[in-house]
Amino acid sequence: MTTIDPTSDAVGHAGDRSDDVAAADSRAELLLAGIADWLTSTDHKRIGRLFLGGGFIGLLATAIVNIVLGIERGDIATVDGDAIAQLLDAQRVGLVFGTLLPLSLGLCIAVVPLQLGARSLAFPRLAATGFWMWVGGLVFSVIALVNDGGGLGGDADMVDLFIASHGLMAIGLTAAAGSIATSVLTTRAPGMTMRRVPFFSMSALITALGLLLVMPVLLGTLTYLFLDHRNARTGFGGNTGIYEWALWVFTQPTTFLFAIPAIGVLAEGAPLLFRLRTPARGVMFAGLGLIGVAAFTGVAQQSVHNLPWAGSDLYIGGGDDLRDKLADAVPWAMFNLLPLLGLVVVVLMSLFLAKPVKGARPNLSPAFAFGFLGAGMVLMGMLGTALFAIDDLALQGTVFEEGALIYVTYGAALGIMGGVAFWAPKLWGRTLPAGQLLPLAGLGLIATVLASLPSYVEGFDTSRDIYSIAVLAGHVLMALTALAFVALLATTLRNDDADHADDPYDAQTLEWTTPSPAPHGNFVDVPTVMSAEPLLDIKPTASTTTGSDA
Repeated sequence: MTTIDPTSDAVGHAGDRSDDVAAADSRAELLLAGIADWLTSTDHKRIGRLFLGGGFIGLLATAIVNIVLGIERGDIATVDGDAIAQLLDAQRVGLVFGTLLPLSLGLCIAVVPLQLGARSLAFPRLAATGFWMWVGGLVFSVIALVNDGGGLGGDADMVDLFIASHGLMAIGLTAAAGSIATSVLTTRAPGMTMRRVPFFSMSALITALGLLLVMPVLLGTLTYLFLDHRNARTGFGGNTGIYEWALWVFTQPTTFLFAIPAIGVLAEGAPLLFRLRTPARGVMFAGLGLIGVAAFTGVAQQSVHNLPWAGSDLYIGGGDDLRDKLADAVPWAMFNLLPLLGLVVVVLMSLFLAKPVKGARPNLSPAFAFGFLGAGMVLMGMLGTALFAIDDLALQGTVFEEGALIYVTYGAALGIMGGVAFWAPKLWGRTLPAGQLLPLAGLGLIATVLASLPSYVEGFDTSRDIYSIAVLAGHVLMALTALAFVALLATTLRNDDADHADDPYDAQTLEWTTPSPAPHGNFVDVPTVMSAEPLLDIKPTASTTTGSDA
């Protein structure tokens, strides 16, 4: 049965047409039906892929914006001065809302139900609605920037649209996060306690709960800014108040929260290198949780001026009074050092799990290769953020903070690329060739370092030209990395001779027990879990190394 039943007149008329025309109409109908199916789908794998597709488009578009800024900063060509403010706005919106958030949430939505042994995502229509609200908000944001809106824009209506578009995105992302959190908390397979939840799903839960805390705070802030801008423009500074009151969502430490799923990809891939069970799982969970402390940054930033023990903007130092410096150190350490400690714990635990085993051949998966490099770049962003928040270093007002943001965003993008490649068999039924993936990981690493490290150096040495050229080269390489990754994925998907292996990595978690690609409904029978590595329990050649549910 088709979605549109033809009338008798239409059927009779169709019979008089040539077979070629009828075939063309049939292909058009199939195409339209396919598009409609995607646009209205409640399959979590499709919703996740829609987010991922939007995130990769955002990554490429943001890299192009950064290239244009690099051309202007390097004095290679001159950009219209009136457009610089919009380009800077587009850079931050693109890095955070156009790239980091959709990539992270997309991979979580696509993979988490499979890892949990669930047939579907909780509230899939809510997640789908969240996607379309995010898309709509991002499109409106671009329209506003093109028409002189944004934080430094001159068109009042477009500034209003810019603020409102972020509110729309915040609502959509909250909806998606609520769906993810509910899935992890309520749809786990029988026997899967919270101690047995896979590392990636735990990272998704922490991110989702953090977003449920952060996005309502952002929405409330944007509501005040919108009303103020529409009326007297005295309470919150008009359009310039966007960067006084809402900048925290576009910068660190808040962005650490959005990058946690990329860290979860590393944690997921580390045990597979030598096929070992994971001891002391609670240590890895604690590391991921410490990174999640960044979720409290937005709440703290809104109230920091009213706290007697906190300094301005959670920075440390800036004065000569030792007591003030010590008081500033409390929020500085909480929001900068705790996430840094959490990432160090995850990386060290991953290296411990990846230690060589005598007589065993390494099983290098994209999750470990991309995840390790991506986590290293996020770590560099965290280190830079901790330094940036020290007033005595006088880094405020330089491009140092921009370098930290790019480290976090591009590093997280690398990790998510590894996750997409790792779970490609379940999403598309194809395994991406490792021989072509690993050079892309190296290229992405070089791109991230070039796009970020010169900005760190420039923060201490303001002779800009040579640094700007290096940053420009980094963004060009990141654009090439994104294009090459998408091209490799598309080429592999078109290859009918590619494998359809159900478990190409000799993995440990439930998603690898279902066919590749995963069918609608994910599992024929809901599996029962007896340990944190349920797939190893049924493999005759499973490692004898014992793990722990804790």
